Amino acid sequence: MRRPGLTKRILITGGAGFLGSHLCERLLKEGCEVICVDNFYTGQRANIAPLLSNPMFEVLRHDICFSLYVEVDQIYNLACPASPFHYQFDPVQTTKTSVHGAINMLGLAKRVKAKILQASTSEVYGDPLVHPQVEDYWGNVNPIGVRSCYDEGKRCAETLFFDYHRQHNLKIKVARIFNTYGPKMLPHDGRVVSSFIVQALEGKDITVYGNGTQTRSFCYVDDLIEALIKLMNSPDDLTGPVNLGNPVEISILELARKVIGLTGSKSEIVFEPLPDDDPAQRQPDISLAKKKLNWEPKVGLDKGLKITIKYFEEHPHRRQTGGSRS
Repeated sequence: MRRPGLTKRILITGGAGFLGSHLCERLLKEGCEVICVDNFYTGQRANIAPLLSNPMFEVLRHDICFSLYVEVDQIYNLACPASPFHYQFDPVQTTKTSVHGAINMLGLAKRVKAKILQASTSEVYGDPLVHPQVEDYWGNVNPIGVRSCYDEGKRCAETLFFDYHRQHNLKIKVARIFNTYGPKMLPHDGRVVSSFIVQALEGKDITVYGNGTQTRSFCYVDDLIEALIKLMNSPDDLTGPVNLGNPVEISILELARKVIGLTGSKSEIVFEPLPDDDPAQRQPDISLAKKKLNWEPKVGLDKGLKITIKYFEEHPHRRQTGGSRS
């Protein structure tokens, strides 16, 4: 354990990724020391480039499937490919990142007596039979499907977190993150918001999988980062899991039309077959977050989309067209 009275030192795995880089920036603004760990499989150096001159910021190129030895007060475990395109490219490594990575980060937290937060996912609910999804719902997950490397990897990570908590009295937090969007998203990883925006800006057909009636709930990144920090700093008896996301539900087809309208694009909507195990519905019940964290999203979808569209307009070199999987 580090000596008391020092500036809080925080480790963020996956710190060069979409969520991780926003979290690094926010914690630096709060006066923390931040250690960003990333193997740069999906993380981007461009995401953290503006932070490199900050003396409170440190970057380690490291894969959390291997042990790491640092002295920290808190650990945010965000490392894992989060889009179907990336996690299905190497499914074995995806599972290893969730499971071996969790074991290594939990071992580190145990050694240095750090509090640790797991960035879990709404994917632990699978194709839900309960709507909206509440934390005590056990889910409907295919254990041998093409998405299982991510879904079951994250479920196993949650198991490990709670077993370390019960067996070793480790201070844990588990956040189940629903669809999040905003600046710094990778445009080519198949996430639906960035894919639609890039296709619209380039005047290409917007690809919708299935008939577009499947629903999602989209949370703007600043709201999500606020929730993660509130959860980390909440009383120790609030272990989670806690749903974090925007409860406003929208169909994928409606989202495509909204993006076309906000960009002024002449893009047409085209339909392709629905991928295997793609959930029909996804909407969080955030009653627990409201009650225990005094948190709920503040940024509406139209406002958040306008900010995200502006980001991709100003960074044309980052625009590469992908599909619309979510």
